[in-house]
Amino acid sequence: MDEYIVKINRIEWITHNVRKFRVEKPKGYSFTPGQATEVAINKEGWKEERRPFTFTALNEEPELEFMIKIYGDHNGVTKQLGKLKKGDELLLHDVWGAIHYKGPGIFLAGGAGITPFIAILRSLYKEGKIDGNRLIFSNKTSQDIILREEFNKMLGDRLINTLTDEDHKDYDNRRIDKDFLKEKITDFKQHFYVCGPPSFVEDISWSLKQLGSNPDSIVLED
Repeated sequence: MDEYIVKINRIEWITHNVRKFRVEKPKGYSFTPGQATEVAINKEGWKEERRPFTFTALNEEPELEFMIKIYGDHNGVTKQLGKLKKGDELLLHDVWGAIHYKGPGIFLAGGAGITPFIAILRSLYKEGKIDGNRLIFSNKTSQDIILREEFNKMLGDRLINTLTDEDHKDYDNRRIDKDFLKEKITDFKQHFYVCGPPSFVEDISWSLKQLGSNPDSIVLED
């Protein structure tokens, strides 16, 4: 497995617990929207602690980008990522599968599960092919919504934000379950892209099948 040492060029918080990292792009390194790599921190004690993260910028950009939820309540990789500064180094590895876009459909994301969809939707928007796609995005609170303004610009009324732990007049305030899907979707013969916590993916996939979706049309992470 190839390993690449890359320097962090920029870091910013995009929500209260999600950091965006812009890092060097190794020569010849390429990916397609929805793909991921394993990332480790180039510091003693952390070099072998690899975690999968999805590329969120487009392949043609000169830097790589990751948006990573930081869990500061236990001493894991993301807590360490939360401490990094510009100039620190990451270790990247080979590019691998993740979510593959197969055509227009509905993207269903739970929390940080939105990340595999970011580059896909950005690419479709840039190429003028965003029509025919919708996003249903579930979060606990409005403060957890990643790229709220950008998704609204790209999708307009084809975006549904729903919150499970906060009543907010601007958003739906329900879990995405079978009844929610039945209310919001009229065509279950299209593609569905599902990503989020394991229980979210399991529940949504089951509900879609119950509502008539072909299992082959439900696209999950590889």
